[in-house]
Amino acid sequence: MSDVSGLPLIGAAALRAKDASRVLRTLPTDTKDAALTAMAEALVERTDEILTANAADVAAARADGTPEAIVDRLRLDAGRVAGVAEALHQLVALPDPVGDVVRGSRLPNGLELKQVRVPLGVVGIVYEARPNVTVDAAGLCLKSGNAALLRGSASAFGTNTALLAVLAEAGEKAGLPAGFVELLPADRASVGELLNARGLVDVVIPRGGASLIQRVVRESRVPVIETGEGNCHVYVDASADPEIAEAVVLNSKTHRVSVCNSAETLLVHRDVPFLPRLLAALADAGVALHGDDAARSAHDGVVPATDEDWGTEYLSMDMAVRVVDDLPQALDHIARWSTGHTEAIVADSARAIAEFTAGVDAAAVLVNASTRFTDGGEFGFGAEIGISTQKLHARGPLGLPELTSTTYVVTGSGHTR
Repeated sequence: MSDVSGLPLIGAAALRAKDASRVLRTLPTDTKDAALTAMAEALVERTDEILTANAADVAAARADGTPEAIVDRLRLDAGRVAGVAEALHQLVALPDPVGDVVRGSRLPNGLELKQVRVPLGVVGIVYEARPNVTVDAAGLCLKSGNAALLRGSASAFGTNTALLAVLAEAGEKAGLPAGFVELLPADRASVGELLNARGLVDVVIPRGGASLIQRVVRESRVPVIETGEGNCHVYVDASADPEIAEAVVLNSKTHRVSVCNSAETLLVHRDVPFLPRLLAALADAGVALHGDDAARSAHDGVVPATDEDWGTEYLSMDMAVRVVDDLPQALDHIARWSTGHTEAIVADSARAIAEFTAGVDAAAVLVNASTRFTDGGEFGFGAEIGISTQKLHARGPLGLPELTSTTYVVTGSGHTR
Protein backbone atom coordinates (compact mmCIF):
# COMPACT_ATOMS: atom_id res chain seq x y z
CA MET A 1 0.00 0.00 0.00
CA SER A 2 1.25 3.50 -0.84
CA ASP A 3 2.38 5.77 2.00
CA VAL A 4 -0.14 8.57 2.56
CA SER A 5 1.34 9.91 5.81
CA GLY A 6 2.30 13.11 4.04
CA LEU A 7 -1.16 13.51 2.52
CA PRO A 8 -3.53 14.12 5.43
CA LEU A 9 -6.10 15.99 3.34
CA ILE A 10 -6.22 13.88 0.18
CA GLY A 11 -4.65 10.56 1.16
CA ALA A 12 -7.85 8.57 1.69
CA ALA A 13 -9.40 9.90 -1.53
CA ALA A 14 -6.22 9.19 -3.47
CA LEU A 15 -6.12 5.60 -2.21
CA ARG A 16 -9.77 5.07 -3.19
CA ALA A 17 -9.05 6.51 -6.62
CA LYS A 18 -5.99 4.29 -7.05
CA ASP A 19 -8.00 1.19 -6.18
CA ALA A 20 -10.83 2.29 -8.46
CA SER A 21 -8.45 2.87 -11.36
CA ARG A 22 -7.48 -0.82 -11.37
CA VAL A 23 -11.13 -1.73 -11.89
CA LEU A 24 -11.89 1.04 -14.36
CA ARG A 25 -9.11 0.03 -16.75
CA THR A 26 -10.79 -3.36 -17.23
CA LEU A 27 -14.42 -2.25 -17.59
CA PRO A 28 -16.11 -2.94 -20.94
CA THR A 29 -17.39 -0.01 -22.95
CA ASP A 30 -21.03 -0.98 -22.35
CA THR A 31 -20.63 -0.62 -18.58
CA LYS A 32 -18.97 2.77 -18.87
CA ASP A 33 -21.59 4.02 -21.32
CA ALA A 34 -24.46 2.84 -19.13
CA ALA A 35 -22.93 4.70 -16.19
CA LEU A 36 -22.49 7.86 -18.26
CA THR A 37 -26.14 7.70 -19.29
CA ALA A 38 -27.26 7.20 -15.70
CA MET A 39 -25.12 10.12 -14.56
CA ALA A 40 -26.53 12.40 -17.27
CA GLU A 41 -30.10 11.50 -16.39
CA ALA A 42 -29.45 12.04 -12.69
CA LEU A 43 -28.08 15.52 -13.32
CA VAL A 44 -31.27 16.55 -15.11
CA GLU A 45 -33.50 14.92 -12.50
CA ARG A 46 -31.71 16.69 -9.65
CA THR A 47 -31.24 20.06 -11.33
CA ASP A 48 -33.07 21.94 -8.58
CA GLU A 49 -30.71 20.86 -5.79
CA ILE A 50 -27.69 21.63 -7.99
CA LEU A 51 -29.01 25.12 -8.77
CA THR A 52 -29.76 25.75 -5.10
CA ALA A 53 -26.13 25.03 -4.23
CA ASN A 54 -24.93 27.10 -7.17
CA ALA A 55 -27.07 30.09 -6.23
CA ALA A 56 -25.40 30.16 -2.81
CA ASP A 57 -21.95 30.05 -4.43
CA VAL A 58 -22.84 32.83 -6.88
CA ALA A 59 -24.24 35.05 -4.12
CA ALA A 60 -21.12 34.55 -2.02
CA ALA A 61 -18.87 35.32 -5.00
CA ARG A 62 -20.70 38.56 -5.75
CA ALA A 63 -20.60 39.55 -2.08
CA ASP A 64 -16.81 39.07 -2.21
CA GLY A 65 -16.58 41.45 -5.19
CA THR A 66 -15.71 38.76 -7.73
CA PRO A 67 -15.56 40.19 -11.30
CA GLU A 68 -18.62 39.40 -13.39
CA ALA A 69 -16.51 37.52 -15.95
CA ILE A 70 -15.58 35.04 -13.23
CA VAL A 71 -19.11 34.95 -11.84
CA ASP A 72 -20.31 34.01 -15.33
CA ARG A 73 -17.96 31.03 -15.30
CA LEU A 74 -19.33 30.00 -11.93
CA ARG A 75 -23.03 30.45 -12.65
CA LEU A 76 -25.28 27.56 -13.65
CA ASP A 77 -28.88 27.62 -14.83
CA ALA A 78 -31.18 24.86 -16.03
CA GLY A 79 -29.89 25.24 -19.56
CA ARG A 80 -26.27 24.90 -18.53
CA VAL A 81 -27.02 21.86 -16.38
CA ALA A 82 -28.81 20.31 -19.34
CA GLY A 83 -25.78 21.18 -21.46
CA VAL A 84 -23.29 19.38 -19.22
CA ALA A 85 -25.65 16.40 -19.04
CA GLU A 86 -25.82 16.38 -22.82
CA ALA A 87 -22.02 16.36 -22.92
CA LEU A 88 -22.11 13.05 -21.06
CA HIS A 89 -24.61 11.67 -23.59
CA GLN A 90 -22.23 12.77 -26.35
CA LEU A 91 -19.42 10.84 -24.70
CA VAL A 92 -21.53 7.69 -24.95
CA ALA A 93 -21.67 8.19 -28.71
CA LEU A 94 -17.88 8.56 -29.01
CA PRO A 95 -15.52 5.61 -29.57
CA ASP A 96 -13.86 4.17 -26.50
CA PRO A 97 -10.11 4.74 -26.96
CA VAL A 98 -9.08 1.99 -24.52
CA GLY A 99 -7.82 -1.04 -26.44
CA ASP A 100 -7.34 0.78 -29.73
CA VAL A 101 -4.31 -0.48 -31.61
CA VAL A 102 -2.18 2.53 -32.48
CA ARG A 103 0.14 0.44 -34.64
CA GLY A 104 1.09 -3.18 -35.06
CA SER A 105 3.38 -5.40 -37.07
CA ARG A 106 4.87 -8.85 -37.35
CA LEU A 107 8.58 -8.74 -36.69
CA PRO A 108 11.04 -10.73 -38.83
CA ASN A 109 11.52 -13.18 -35.94
CA GLY A 110 7.77 -13.92 -35.88
CA LEU A 111 6.84 -11.87 -32.81
CA GLU A 112 3.50 -10.02 -33.08
CA LEU A 113 3.85 -6.42 -31.88
CA LYS A 114 0.91 -4.18 -30.99
CA GLN A 115 0.90 -0.73 -29.40
CA VAL A 116 -2.40 -0.47 -27.52
CA ARG A 117 -4.10 2.49 -25.85
CA VAL A 118 -4.50 2.10 -22.06
CA PRO A 119 -5.79 4.47 -19.34
CA LEU A 120 -3.39 6.85 -17.63
CA GLY A 121 -4.64 5.68 -14.22
CA VAL A 122 -5.47 8.39 -11.68
CA VAL A 123 -5.89 11.85 -13.18
CA GLY A 124 -5.77 14.85 -10.86
CA ILE A 125 -7.44 17.98 -12.18
CA VAL A 126 -7.06 21.42 -10.59
CA TYR A 127 -9.46 24.02 -11.91
CA GLU A 128 -11.09 27.34 -11.10
CA ALA A 129 -14.67 28.59 -10.94
CA ARG A 130 -16.35 26.55 -13.68
CA PRO A 131 -18.44 23.78 -12.14
CA ASN A 132 -19.15 22.33 -15.60
CA VAL A 133 -15.54 21.11 -15.54
CA THR A 134 -16.53 18.82 -12.66
CA VAL A 135 -18.94 16.93 -14.89
CA ASP A 136 -16.79 17.06 -18.02
CA ALA A 137 -13.75 15.77 -16.15
CA ALA A 138 -15.65 12.95 -14.44
CA GLY A 139 -17.17 11.84 -17.75
CA LEU A 140 -14.00 12.04 -19.81
CA CYS A 141 -11.95 10.21 -17.20
CA LEU A 142 -14.59 7.48 -16.90
CA LYS A 143 -14.92 6.89 -20.65
CA SER A 144 -11.12 6.69 -20.98
CA GLY A 145 -10.89 4.28 -18.03
CA ASN A 146 -9.33 6.67 -15.52
CA ALA A 147 -10.19 7.58 -11.95
CA ALA A 148 -10.55 11.33 -11.34
CA LEU A 149 -9.33 13.39 -8.38
CA LEU A 150 -10.97 16.80 -8.74
CA ARG A 151 -9.80 19.89 -6.92
CA GLY A 152 -12.14 22.77 -7.83
CA SER A 153 -12.10 26.29 -6.46
CA ALA A 154 -13.43 27.36 -3.07
CA SER A 155 -15.90 29.64 -4.84
CA ALA A 156 -17.61 26.64 -6.46
CA PHE A 157 -17.22 24.14 -3.63
CA GLY A 158 -20.93 23.97 -2.78
CA THR A 159 -21.87 23.44 -6.42
CA ASN A 160 -19.12 20.88 -6.96
CA THR A 161 -20.14 18.98 -3.85
CA ALA A 162 -23.72 18.77 -5.11
CA LEU A 163 -22.59 17.68 -8.56
CA LEU A 164 -20.25 15.01 -7.17
CA ALA A 165 -22.98 13.62 -4.95
CA VAL A 166 -25.20 13.15 -8.00
CA LEU A 167 -22.43 11.70 -10.20
CA ALA A 168 -21.01 9.31 -7.58
CA GLU A 169 -24.40 7.95 -6.55
CA ALA A 170 -25.57 7.41 -10.13
CA GLY A 171 -22.24 5.93 -11.22
CA GLU A 172 -21.97 3.47 -8.36
CA LYS A 173 -25.57 2.33 -8.86
CA ALA A 174 -24.61 1.64 -12.48
CA GLY A 175 -21.74 -0.62 -11.43
CA LEU A 176 -18.74 1.69 -11.09
CA PRO A 177 -16.30 1.22 -8.20
CA ALA A 178 -16.39 3.58 -5.24
CA GLY A 179 -13.73 6.25 -5.71
CA PHE A 180 -14.08 6.48 -9.49
CA VAL A 181 -14.43 10.23 -8.96
CA GLU A 182 -13.42 12.12 -5.81
CA LEU A 183 -13.71 15.78 -4.84
CA LEU A 184 -10.76 17.14 -2.86
CA PRO A 185 -10.92 19.94 -0.25
CA ALA A 186 -10.87 23.41 -1.81
CA ASP A 187 -7.89 24.85 0.03
CA ARG A 188 -4.35 25.66 -0.98
CA ALA A 189 -2.84 22.80 1.02
CA SER A 190 -4.81 20.18 -0.91
CA VAL A 191 -3.22 21.36 -4.15
CA GLY A 192 0.24 20.96 -2.63
CA GLU A 193 -0.59 17.43 -1.51
CA LEU A 194 -1.97 16.53 -4.93
CA LEU A 195 1.16 17.79 -6.63
CA ASN A 196 3.29 15.63 -4.34
CA ALA A 197 1.19 12.46 -4.59
CA ARG A 198 3.63 10.72 -6.90
CA GLY A 199 2.87 7.02 -6.96
CA LEU A 200 -0.82 7.57 -6.25
CA VAL A 201 -1.58 10.13 -8.96
CA ASP A 202 -0.35 9.50 -12.51
CA VAL A 203 -0.86 12.92 -14.07
CA VAL A 204 -2.11 16.37 -13.04
CA ILE A 205 -3.93 18.74 -15.38
CA PRO A 206 -4.33 22.40 -14.32
CA ARG A 207 -7.17 24.40 -15.83
CA GLY A 208 -7.42 28.04 -14.86
CA GLY A 209 -5.52 31.30 -14.73
CA ALA A 210 -1.83 31.90 -15.19
CA SER A 211 -0.92 31.84 -11.50
CA LEU A 212 -2.61 28.46 -10.96
CA ILE A 213 -1.01 26.90 -14.02
CA GLN A 214 2.43 28.26 -13.17
CA ARG A 215 2.20 26.95 -9.61
CA VAL A 216 1.27 23.47 -10.79
CA VAL A 217 4.03 23.37 -13.40
CA ARG A 218 6.61 24.75 -10.96
CA GLU A 219 5.80 22.63 -7.90
CA SER A 220 4.47 19.31 -9.18
CA ARG A 221 6.36 16.08 -8.63
CA VAL A 222 3.61 14.38 -10.64
CA PRO A 223 3.75 14.63 -14.45
CA VAL A 224 1.72 17.60 -15.74
CA ILE A 225 -0.26 18.18 -18.92
CA GLU A 226 -0.19 21.96 -19.13
CA THR A 227 -3.21 23.92 -20.28
CA GLY A 228 -2.63 27.59 -20.82
CA GLU A 229 -3.92 31.11 -21.08
CA GLY A 230 -5.55 32.23 -24.27
CA ASN A 231 -3.99 35.45 -25.50
CA CYS A 232 -5.47 34.80 -28.94
CA HIS A 233 -5.03 36.98 -32.03
CA VAL A 234 -7.01 37.59 -35.20
CA TYR A 235 -4.97 38.88 -38.13
CA VAL A 236 -6.91 40.59 -40.94
CA ASP A 237 -4.88 40.43 -44.15
CA ALA A 238 -5.03 42.99 -46.95
CA SER A 239 -6.82 40.36 -49.06
CA ALA A 240 -9.62 39.79 -46.52
CA ASP A 241 -13.29 40.07 -47.43
CA PRO A 242 -14.81 42.91 -45.34
CA GLU A 243 -17.97 41.04 -44.35
CA ILE A 244 -16.11 37.86 -43.40
CA ALA A 245 -13.56 39.86 -41.42
CA GLU A 246 -16.24 41.70 -39.46
CA ALA A 247 -18.15 38.50 -38.69
CA VAL A 248 -15.04 36.58 -37.59
CA VAL A 249 -13.60 39.40 -35.49
CA LEU A 250 -16.88 40.19 -33.74
CA ASN A 251 -17.61 36.55 -32.96
CA SER A 252 -14.05 35.90 -31.80
CA LYS A 253 -14.23 38.82 -29.36
CA THR A 254 -17.85 39.12 -28.25
CA HIS A 255 -19.44 35.65 -28.41
CA ARG A 256 -18.31 34.89 -24.85
CA VAL A 257 -15.54 37.00 -23.39
CA SER A 258 -14.75 34.97 -20.28
CA VAL A 259 -13.28 31.96 -22.07
CA CYS A 260 -9.75 31.12 -23.15
CA ASN A 261 -10.53 31.03 -26.90
CA SER A 262 -11.92 34.55 -26.98
CA ALA A 263 -9.73 36.84 -29.12
CA GLU A 264 -7.81 39.50 -27.19
CA THR A 265 -5.80 41.23 -29.93
CA LEU A 266 -6.72 42.34 -33.45
CA LEU A 267 -3.91 42.75 -35.97
CA VAL A 268 -4.82 44.51 -39.22
CA HIS A 269 -2.74 44.96 -42.37
CA ARG A 270 -2.10 48.65 -43.10
CA ASP A 271 -3.66 48.28 -46.58
CA VAL A 272 -7.04 47.13 -45.23
CA PRO A 273 -9.43 49.94 -46.30
CA PHE A 274 -12.27 48.98 -43.97
CA LEU A 275 -10.45 49.36 -40.63
CA PRO A 276 -12.68 52.26 -39.50
CA ARG A 277 -15.79 50.16 -40.20
CA LEU A 278 -14.31 47.19 -38.35
CA LEU A 279 -13.42 49.23 -35.27
CA ALA A 280 -16.81 50.95 -35.31
CA ALA A 281 -18.52 47.55 -35.33
CA LEU A 282 -16.49 46.46 -32.30
CA ALA A 283 -17.19 49.71 -30.45
CA ASP A 284 -20.91 49.48 -31.27
CA ALA A 285 -20.87 45.98 -29.76
CA GLY A 286 -19.53 47.42 -26.51
CA VAL A 287 -15.84 46.54 -26.91
CA ALA A 288 -13.31 48.92 -25.35
CA LEU A 289 -10.46 49.30 -27.82
CA HIS A 290 -6.79 49.78 -26.86
CA GLY A 291 -4.73 50.58 -29.95
CA ASP A 292 -1.59 51.96 -31.52
CA ASP A 293 -1.44 55.34 -33.28
CA ALA A 294 -2.77 53.98 -36.56
CA ALA A 295 -5.73 52.35 -34.88
CA ARG A 296 -6.47 55.54 -32.92
CA SER A 297 -6.45 57.49 -36.18
CA ALA A 298 -9.06 55.12 -37.61
CA HIS A 299 -11.55 55.50 -34.72
CA ASP A 300 -11.95 58.19 -32.09
CA GLY A 301 -12.90 55.72 -29.38
CA VAL A 302 -9.56 53.89 -29.31
CA VAL A 303 -7.41 54.57 -26.25
CA PRO A 304 -3.60 54.23 -26.30
CA ALA A 305 -2.27 50.69 -25.94
CA THR A 306 0.80 49.68 -23.95
CA ASP A 307 2.92 46.54 -23.84
CA GLU A 308 0.68 45.38 -21.00
CA ASP A 309 -2.28 45.41 -23.41
CA TRP A 310 -0.46 43.26 -25.96
CA GLY A 311 0.27 40.66 -23.29
CA THR A 312 -3.08 40.66 -21.49
CA GLU A 313 -5.72 37.95 -21.54
CA TYR A 314 -8.55 40.39 -20.82
CA LEU A 315 -11.45 37.95 -20.38
CA SER A 316 -13.62 41.06 -20.73
CA MET A 317 -15.07 43.35 -23.39
CA ASP A 318 -11.63 44.81 -24.14
CA MET A 319 -9.46 44.29 -27.20
CA ALA A 320 -6.01 45.45 -28.23
CA VAL A 321 -5.63 46.66 -31.83
CA ARG A 322 -2.45 47.06 -33.86
CA VAL A 323 -1.96 48.01 -37.50
CA VAL A 324 0.95 46.07 -39.03
CA ASP A 325 2.97 46.77 -42.16
CA ASP A 326 2.74 43.22 -43.49
CA LEU A 327 2.15 39.58 -42.58
CA PRO A 328 5.73 39.01 -41.29
CA GLN A 329 5.23 41.84 -38.81
CA ALA A 330 1.98 40.23 -37.68
CA LEU A 331 3.81 36.94 -37.19
CA ASP A 332 6.53 38.71 -35.21
CA HIS A 333 3.94 40.28 -32.93
CA ILE A 334 2.23 36.94 -32.35
CA ALA A 335 5.56 35.20 -31.70
CA ARG A 336 6.33 37.74 -28.98
CA TRP A 337 2.96 37.94 -27.25
CA SER A 338 1.03 34.76 -28.02
CA THR A 339 0.39 32.09 -25.39
CA GLY A 340 0.29 29.42 -28.11
CA HIS A 341 -3.44 28.75 -27.76
CA THR A 342 -5.29 29.87 -30.92
CA GLU A 343 -4.38 32.20 -33.75
CA ALA A 344 -6.65 33.17 -36.64
CA ILE A 345 -6.24 34.73 -40.06
CA VAL A 346 -8.88 36.30 -42.28
CA ALA A 347 -7.66 36.33 -45.87
CA ASP A 348 -8.50 35.44 -49.46
CA SER A 349 -4.86 35.07 -50.47
CA ALA A 350 -3.77 31.42 -50.56
CA ARG A 351 -0.18 32.55 -50.13
CA ALA A 352 -0.96 34.62 -47.03
CA ILE A 353 -2.93 31.74 -45.54
CA ALA A 354 -0.11 29.27 -46.20
CA GLU A 355 2.52 31.61 -44.71
CA PHE A 356 0.38 32.27 -41.65
CA THR A 357 -0.48 28.65 -40.90
CA ALA A 358 3.16 27.64 -41.32
CA GLY A 359 4.54 30.61 -39.41
CA VAL A 360 2.48 30.66 -36.20
CA ASP A 361 3.27 28.35 -33.30
CA ALA A 362 -0.07 27.53 -31.68
CA ALA A 363 -2.22 24.59 -30.64
CA ALA A 364 -4.84 25.66 -33.20
CA VAL A 365 -4.79 27.88 -36.28
CA LEU A 366 -8.11 29.12 -37.67
CA VAL A 367 -8.51 30.26 -41.27
CA ASN A 368 -11.49 32.52 -42.01
CA ALA A 369 -13.17 31.21 -38.87
CA SER A 370 -13.67 32.43 -35.30
CA THR A 371 -11.20 31.59 -32.56
CA ARG A 372 -14.23 30.39 -30.58
CA PHE A 373 -14.12 27.10 -32.51
CA THR A 374 -11.07 25.89 -30.59
CA ASP A 375 -13.08 23.58 -28.42
CA GLY A 376 -13.35 19.83 -28.03
CA GLY A 377 -17.07 19.82 -28.66
CA GLU A 378 -16.78 22.01 -31.74
CA PHE A 379 -14.01 19.77 -33.08
CA GLY A 380 -16.28 16.76 -32.68
CA PHE A 381 -14.32 15.26 -29.78
CA GLY A 382 -17.08 15.70 -27.21
CA ALA A 383 -16.36 17.29 -23.85
CA GLU A 384 -12.78 18.23 -23.05
CA ILE A 385 -10.60 18.69 -19.99
CA GLY A 386 -9.04 21.83 -21.47
CA ILE A 387 -6.81 23.09 -24.25
CA SER A 388 -3.21 21.92 -23.97
CA THR A 389 -0.71 24.57 -25.03
CA GLN A 390 2.36 22.39 -24.47
CA LYS A 391 4.00 20.23 -27.12
CA LEU A 392 4.55 16.88 -25.41
CA HIS A 393 1.98 14.05 -25.27
CA ALA A 394 -1.03 16.18 -26.25
CA ARG A 395 -1.67 19.59 -27.82
CA GLY A 396 -4.99 21.32 -28.37
CA PRO A 397 -8.30 20.03 -26.99
CA LEU A 398 -7.75 17.24 -24.44
CA GLY A 399 -10.35 14.67 -25.38
CA LEU A 400 -10.56 10.93 -24.88
CA PRO A 401 -7.46 9.72 -26.78
CA GLU A 402 -5.35 12.36 -25.01
CA LEU A 403 -6.33 10.83 -21.66
CA THR A 404 -4.65 7.54 -22.52
CA SER A 405 -1.12 6.22 -22.71
CA THR A 406 0.00 3.11 -24.56
CA THR A 407 1.29 -0.35 -23.76
CA TYR A 408 3.23 -2.62 -26.13
CA VAL A 409 1.76 -6.10 -26.26
CA VAL A 410 4.27 -8.57 -27.69
CA THR A 411 3.05 -12.09 -28.50
CA GLY A 412 5.32 -14.98 -29.32
CA SER A 413 5.22 -18.77 -29.42
CA GLY A 414 7.98 -19.63 -26.98
CA HIS A 415 10.37 -17.03 -28.40
CA THR A 416 13.64 -16.56 -26.54
CA ARG A 417 16.48 -14.16 -27.16
